[in-house]
Amino acid sequence: MLEAVKRDGLALRYASKADKDVVLAAVGQDGWALRYASKVLQADKDVVLAAVQQSGRALIYALKELKNDHEIVLTAVQQNGLVLQYASGNLRKDKEIVSAAVQQNGLALRYAATQLKADNAIVLKAVQQNGLALEHAASELRKDREIVLAAVQQNGSALADASEELRNDRKVVLVAIQQNEEALMYAPEELQAKILNSSSFEGLKSPINMMNTNRKLGAPSTSSSSGSNIETKKTSSPNI
Repeated sequence: MLEAVKRDGLALRYASKADKDVVLAAVGQDGWALRYASKVLQADKDVVLAAVQQSGRALIYALKELKNDHEIVLTAVQQNGLVLQYASGNLRKDKEIVSAAVQQNGLALRYAATQLKADNAIVLKAVQQNGLALEHAASELRKDREIVLAAVQQNGSALADASEELRNDRKVVLVAIQQNEEALMYAPEELQAKILNSSSFEGLKSPINMMNTNRKLGAPSTSSSSGSNIETKKTSSPNI
């Protein structure tokens, strides 16, 4: 059976779930195999560490006390930032762990403790990795020009979560539409009109995209279309 789990860790479901050598071999091949280990081995640090090194998602199946183990959680979020949601509340306040999580996946900011969502360095790192993480930043940092610029440079649609003042900032909006032309829909109507009619917008759009954006913004279309227009909505829902 040892050879079987070395080839396919999930074969542990048919093996001895209490044999540490077998379980270590299984989680080393596929960390998700931790789900089939005995409760005793799901509480064994060596086993859980081996599992999260292979797949951060394995943290889901670690017993509660190991979700509060700094080394295990740090290893897990370095492999998959979104498993921060399974860490203990205490470790979701830990700056080193949250920093590692958002560096791997900016959307992990969603699961950080409230005080770290207001930490400039953490939030900046998060939006540089994924601009849509701006949605999970504290309101005062969504007013921060450096952070918002970093977010829209990475994903123009992050403009939707910027403060009203920064959504009305021409430079911020231009940076956003340089990354994603459709981000213009998140700017105030008056600024939309000014940008659409300015040289700043020239050369950014293909004729088809220009027509689509004009239609979304309520501007007259230069061409008729028989199809219905469905506005694409941004989402930052994370998937592990």
